[in-house]
Amino acid sequence: MHHKNKIRLNHYLSNAGVSSRRKADQLIQSGAIEVNGKPVFKLGTIIHTDDIVKFHGSKIQYKNKIYILLNKPKGFITTTQDQLNRKTVMNLVPYLYLSEYRIFPVGRLDCSTTGVLLLTNDGYITEKLTHPKYHIKKIYHVSLNKEIKNEDLDEIRKGKIYLKEGKVKVIFVNKRNVKNQVKIGLYLGWNRVIKRIFKKLDYQVTRLDRVNFGGITKKNLKIGNWCFLKKEEIENITK
Repeated sequence: MHHKNKIRLNHYLSNAGVSSRRKADQLIQSGAIEVNGKPVFKLGTIIHTDDIVKFHGSKIQYKNKIYILLNKPKGFITTTQDQLNRKTVMNLVPYLYLSEYRIFPVGRLDCSTTGVLLLTNDGYITEKLTHPKYHIKKIYHVSLNKEIKNEDLDEIRKGKIYLKEGKVKVIFVNKRNVKNQVKIGLYLGWNRVIKRIFKKLDYQVTRLDRVNFGGITKKNLKIGNWCFLKKEEIENITK
């Protein structure tokens, strides 16, 4: 709701990259947010974008939303910082967007996994892209240590694989015409789910590349490169 620069406080906080909109409500109720010097506790409060909003005493900068698509290379972990000083995906985008716009990755890709990764400062969109109920489709190219048997592909297709979270449902799984490679589509966001599916059938994943996230592809980006996405492209995913 945007009327002459008026905006709901929880929306303002998620736009500013402080938190997701749902968590923003918790911050408001806890009294951590001040508007023009006074604590605000009421949910649904509407403010002006010129108001001075503070979170635990620090002024929040209201920023434009930005959306970055990265073709993630191997060897980078998907976090904003790392205690062990390993390379993170944040090293691959200009520092300006980290410091000025406070962008963060949407979901995770393992260190050894490559491909489509989104980074944004839009907490509301992030929540929609990571929450299981929104059924965001992901497609991967999977390289295995040996040729997969057709009966094993059928096991996956028919939902006969069970992991600790439950039954594995996939949208499709097919052999590619590349040696020992499989293409798989699924909605699940369970941790290391692809590697665990194939491990269950006694295959080892040697390479994993996410080629599609909710309809967004790598757009011919070379590995390690990034580009901006338009807000409409992101909104198409979350419709």
